[in-house]
Amino acid sequence: MLFEEERKRKIAEYVQTRSRASVPELAAHFQVSESTVRRDLRDLEGEKLLRRTHGGAVALELQDSREPSFVEKEDRLAEQKELVAEAALSFIQEGDTIFLDSGTTTYRLAKRLKRLGKLTVVTNSTMVMQELHSSPMIELVMTGGSLRHETLAMVGPIADRAIASVRVEKLFLAINGIDPESGLTTPNLTEAQTKRMMMESAKQVYLLTDHSKYGKVAFAKVADLSEVHHIIVDDGISARAVQEMESEGIQVTIAKERGQ
Repeated sequence: MLFEEERKRKIAEYVQTRSRASVPELAAHFQVSESTVRRDLRDLEGEKLLRRTHGGAVALELQDSREPSFVEKEDRLAEQKELVAEAALSFIQEGDTIFLDSGTTTYRLAKRLKRLGKLTVVTNSTMVMQELHSSPMIELVMTGGSLRHETLAMVGPIADRAIASVRVEKLFLAINGIDPESGLTTPNLTEAQTKRMMMESAKQVYLLTDHSKYGKVAFAKVADLSEVHHIIVDDGISARAVQEMESEGIQVTIAKERGQ
């Protein structure tokens, strides 16, 4: 039996994956009453995660509703991601305790950590684990959890409980969409919850992103934009976007080639 919030996330994911679902179908799948399903759908519609219809619900048509795989994303804007990762390294000092989220830019940052001295790195990324597991100066802590094949991230209740038990100085977060009104968003509800737990575990939240993510909205909200302390982005970002981020009290670092 699923807890209420977990059940709601699963219902929203079910509807998103199938585009639509009926109340009887959802009741049978999740082994709850139809009245419970109707109540959950009403709550999910209020959170703008789906739209109710007569007898069921349909998925909202949002940008980036399909999530590309890690491999698909790895080569996109590769030069910009390298610049962002290099800039992010300057905010890490020997002895820090940090959290690295799963993402193509955070993975590039992980590759650079061997330049530093002793670190403690907590991560839910299987790619970061592969990169750092042989580094004797890095104490590597894995969250465990359920593997999402799209992002190669460990997510879900097991990961969330592990994250809730630690406190880190700095989180380096990956995201799919950044929007002043919709905040930080990602295509998967379960992964969104795990990212929220990461943010709660950190004193400082650093968002690593390329400029293409700004103005995008994905399916599941992670947090308001104002909950980020620092954004590191490539110089393809517009002046207006920088102004909007800074108006939220966020420090913005523009990653550029040396000499520019």
